[in-house]
Parts: sequence; structure tokens; C-alpha cells
Amino acid sequence: MATPVPARAGLRSCTEVFNGPAGEPDRTPRHTISEVAAASGLTAHTLRWYERIGLLDPVDRAVGGQRRYCDGDLHRLAFLGRLRLTGMSVADMLKYVDMARRGEETYAERRELLETQREEVRQRIVDLQATLAVLDYKIDLYAGKIADSTGTPLRCQYHRVEEEQSA
Repeated sequence: MATPVPARAGLRSCTEVFNGPAGEPDRTPRHTISEVAAASGLTAHTLRWYERIGLLDPVDRAVGGQRRYCDGDLHRLAFLGRLRLTGMSVADMLKYVDMARRGEETYAERRELLETQREEVRQRIVDLQATLAVLDYKIDLYAGKIADSTGTPLRCQYHRVEEEQSA
């Protein structure tokens, strides 16, 4: 049976650390895989996979063999989650993590990787804004808020051909 890590004053909960990864992380291995899964939204299977492929460093184990994550692991998971939201591939996340492990000598490479990803995100935002404009137009059309030059609301069936072409 695993021996629980005694609570120390000033330690933040797993969820607090994951949601606000700031400052120097506590390196005490104390968070269970179920706590980390709940805080991160990742499954236990995904957490084990991240460790197996090298996105996470090998996780400490309790006496009974159960994984125990430290705040540093949660900081990394929070950052990886942000990278995933940008659409970064797992292969590029692995490149980034490998560079981070090699230290300061990779700052320029890491910056370049992140700048490339930032450009992709910016382009995706432009595409999403254009898509949002089309949705807003269609919603306004169906709500009768779009009028012709005489002020008469346009009828939806009038635009059936246009919709079929733009769909």
C-alpha cells in the first residue's frame, strides 16, 4: 500500500497548480494519476502514454508502484495542453521537449518553433473570423435582419442556390 505524502503548509492542490503554473514548482512527488487526470482533463491512459513517448520525464513511484506526479510535471502538462490547443503535432511537441531538456543552448531553436506555431495560430484565427462572419450573416438572414435595397427583409428561399453553392 502506498504511503501518502504528508501535507505541507503552503502546497497548492493539483488543480491549482495545473490551472496556475507559475513560479518554481515544488518537486515533491505527491499527486496521483487520478488527481492529475481530473485536473488536466487527460485520461490516465494518455498520461502514461505521454510518459512512455517522452513528453513527460519518468514519473516517480510510491512504494506500491503507483505514479506520483510533482508540480513540475503539472507545469509541463499545462504547457503541453496549450501547445495542443494551438494544433501543434505531437512530433513537434516532442522536439520542443527534447530541446528544453538540452537547456539554454536551444533557446533560438525553441523560439523559432514557437514563432512558426504562432503564425499558424494567427492564420487559423483569421480563417475562424471569416467563418464567423459567414455564420453571423446566415443567422441574421434567417432572423429576418438582412434587407434588400428597399428595406424588405430577404427571404431565405431566395438564397437557396447561394446556400447550396457556399455549403
